[in-house]
Amino acid sequence: MTTTARFLTVVPADLVPGPPQGQWTYADYAAIPDDGKRYEVLKGVLYMSPAPTPGHQSISVRLVAFLFQFVEAVGVGRVFHAPTDVELAPGDIVQPDVFVLLNTSLEQIGEKRVFGGPDLVVEVLSPSTMSDDLHGKRDAYERAQVLEYWIVNPGERVVELFTLENGVYRSLGAFQGDDVLPTRIVPDWSVPVERLFAFM
Repeated sequence: MTTTARFLTVVPADLVPGPPQGQWTYADYAAIPDDGKRYEVLKGVLYMSPAPTPGHQSISVRLVAFLFQFVEAVGVGRVFHAPTDVELAPGDIVQPDVFVLLNTSLEQIGEKRVFGGPDLVVEVLSPSTMSDDLHGKRDAYERAQVLEYWIVNPGERVVELFTLENGVYRSLGAFQGDDVLPTRIVPDWSVPVERLFAFM
């Protein structure tokens, strides 16, 4: 794989100075000099992601705006976006595209990171992060008992919603067009899925 290709997808950051892969902690992760790159840790392995595209960021911004309206503006919780560190558990440190903490979970907010699984996590797929979001990070969110996980797919203009049932994710379906996500976390959510992709 060429050096250029390596930066077009999520890859293990084997060349970053630190502990052996599989043994990265938050302290090791936090000690990485700010080099403008996005890093995450899954099962103690440090990964590097490419910069998000303008389309990806446009969807993320719309999500934050809509979620703010239904969460923060009515006083039921707080909305966050990347790059905010979330230490799901020792060895699992992520920067979700968007996430929500309800009022009952606000004690998880620390000075430099959020501890434990948020109530809702939203990841916007891109070709470079699709496998990671669908598998590695999904598994990490399930391990951390994140109550709800939305996977936003700009290419297909659909959102798949997973909810935690008996400790395991179950898909409630893939939604598109005029569909309204049947979220159990965001009170009175009424945004048609197509509005997330309105600029496209």
